[in-house]
Amino acid sequence: MTEARRIVHVAAAQMGPTARDDGRPAVVERLIALLREAAGRGADLVVFPELALTTFFPRWWYEDGDPALDAWYETDVPGPDTKPLWDEAARLGVGFTLGFAELTPAGERFNTAILVGAHGHEVGRYRKIHLPGHGEHEPWRPFQHLEKRYFRRGDLGFPTFDAFGGRVGMLICNDRRWPEAFRALGLQGVELVCIGYNTPVHNPLAPEHDRFGDFHNHLVMQAGAYQNGTFVVGVAKAGVEEGIDHVGGSCVIHPSGTIVAECTGLGDEVVVAACGLDETVSYKTTVFDFALHRQPDQYRSLTDDGSGI
Repeated sequence: MTEARRIVHVAAAQMGPTARDDGRPAVVERLIALLREAAGRGADLVVFPELALTTFFPRWWYEDGDPALDAWYETDVPGPDTKPLWDEAARLGVGFTLGFAELTPAGERFNTAILVGAHGHEVGRYRKIHLPGHGEHEPWRPFQHLEKRYFRRGDLGFPTFDAFGGRVGMLICNDRRWPEAFRALGLQGVELVCIGYNTPVHNPLAPEHDRFGDFHNHLVMQAGAYQNGTFVVGVAKAGVEEGIDHVGGSCVIHPSGTIVAECTGLGDEVVVAACGLDETVSYKTTVFDFALHRQPDQYRSLTDDGSGI
């Protein structure tokens, strides 16, 4: 008897810009529309961007204690404004990942992604570890990037979850640029990595990098997929948001490192790909058989202080 193949149909649900004044209900309506389109095209799992419920608010400076800052955070998910998304996903029998700003009961702030199962239950969550930008007021910039001020470094590590027939992990935006983030998931046997991002085209500290933005965006995700034998789904909030141009390029990447589906515009858009999770096996058991070929003890011997790399 032939063993059933493990196939999960994954949708990259790219969003166009979200304005500063757009309320949660309006944004959730957009998310539901994308969810319905993805479900109509056979998706089992829909991946939404980083901070999908709001504009990218870390571009503005807020004083400590300003209630306008607190308004960007979710104290509970689903809450009254976001519950319709959970309800519709459960009705359709589709799971999703969603990025949002989290404010915990203890008053801690995180840039968070949640994985929701097909019946509307929380499977797990991840809190962003590699926070980019700065923590001090730098008004000389054309726009600020204050993630280090508005979020704590994630405290959940790099968890993986058994869901959708395989092992799923999440990363958020800048995490994708660091190979150790992918490797931490890869060492746990991850088969599908979901990544949301909000990435401006312009880098005020290194404008010479700007013309490579789209290339670098795909480069790091394709390398992470290949080097860890996993599917990767990267999803943007794209286009010109509050005057700031953001990269798009939302895509689904095969463990070979090849892009198998990609959004072509900078607005709300859905692409769906059938991800055969068993296709990860040949990479995990040959070129990237970590137990056989990866020798971290040798890395330590190559550093001056013996601390390893």
